[in-house]
Amino acid sequence: MLDESLLDAPEALARADRRGLLRGAAEAGARVRTAARHAAEAGIAELTPEGRPRAVLIAGPGTAATGVADLLAELAGPTAPVTRLPPAGVAPAAGALRWALPGWAGSVDLLLIATTDGSEPGLVLLAEQAYRRGCAVVAVAPQPSPLSEGVAGIHGLVVPMATAPYELDEETGSPASPGAFWALFTPLLALLDRVGLISATPEAMQGVADRLDRIAERCGPAIATYSNPAKTLAAELADTLPLIWTEGAAGPVGRRFAAVLAELAGRPAIAAELPEALPAHGMLLAGDFAAGADPDDFFRDRVEEPQAVRARVLLLRDSLDDGYTAAPAARELALSHDTAISELEPEEGSALETLAELLAVTDFAAGYLALASNGHA
Repeated sequence: MLDESLLDAPEALARADRRGLLRGAAEAGARVRTAARHAAEAGIAELTPEGRPRAVLIAGPGTAATGVADLLAELAGPTAPVTRLPPAGVAPAAGALRWALPGWAGSVDLLLIATTDGSEPGLVLLAEQAYRRGCAVVAVAPQPSPLSEGVAGIHGLVVPMATAPYELDEETGSPASPGAFWALFTPLLALLDRVGLISATPEAMQGVADRLDRIAERCGPAIATYSNPAKTLAAELADTLPLIWTEGAAGPVGRRFAAVLAELAGRPAIAAELPEALPAHGMLLAGDFAAGADPDDFFRDRVEEPQAVRARVLLLRDSLDDGYTAAPAARELALSHDTAISELEPEEGSALETLAELLAVTDFAAGYLALASNGHA
């Protein structure tokens, strides 16, 4: 059950936020600026690439690296395939993970490594394998770390990860936090802008940081629930099975939100892109999770029974100018099954700014759900 009284108690939220989830979301704009400065100091702006890479390969553990790879693939589009290299291993520990390059990877490809840890020997071995194949290697990782030293040793480019002091504590820091995500994402945006795959100029990144600051002002702990979109969303999704339906470039945001809800708040959620989400989730709206679903015996005593979990649709959309949208069909399907629907659509801006707004609001909402449901995060 969600403790809604905690949502409007800023001091209690601060005490409960042991992993810095809300702090990381509030500091996202500052993290972007710091990470952009680290990228510039590492020499990304001075790179002189000899054309676009044939393919971009991304390796790294955890939710942050997965979300970064997903978003970069969306932003790059068809200009060059962006492929995440998933790890293999007997356990999710840094020393047990291994990565491998595809057989076709070679001198015309680019390997990006993104990690909040930097101690993974499997990533060092991957960088060495890429060097032998002739791949260019760029890593964003804490410095100093075994990975940063290993990449520097093969003449790769290392961008020091922009970290906050509280994230260095293993008991309180979380690699799925908003701060960690932006610390990894920002330098790689700058790099792919430099090689011509996406548009993420320093001016554009300043716009992203400014947008994140504005969202932090609207969604921060001191803002009451009734005027706070993130707290409102957290309250709406509490005690529900969120069906996250996305449209346009918002697909990676929805998948990241589902992953963060599971990892940080311990809540299941299912993400799918429109229009395929409608047939894929149709039975969830008509079955046991439907708002109108009722057990066999209507007259039995329910006092001692837990409240049934019902589906709730969350529609995430980026700005669509052509009017070609499945949103009306999504609303019609949800309402025809008496299923409540929440919607997030960002204000106008560049593609990076609109995605940043969706990421920021959902990160705040995940933090509020984690804190108000569990009493601590």
